[in-house]
Amino acid sequence: MKILDKTKRLVIAIPLLAASAAHAVAVDVTPVTAAIADAGKAIGVVGAAVLVMVVGMKVWKWIQRAL
Repeated sequence: MKILDKTKRLVIAIPLLAASAAHAVAVDVTPVTAAIADAGKAIGVVGAAVLVMVVGMKVWKWIQRAL
């Protein structure tokens, strides 16, 4: 029974020690923020292209109805 109790303590203690060491490590987020900024530019370009297409289709339909 004592061996089982020690094993339970060990099984519980190891992940707790690993978690306590992991939170102290500083994470460098510079590449992530740069990637998000680059993705924002690409999303803006795609959004502008979609807007141009939608407006172009509306204008085309408007011209077709006028003829």
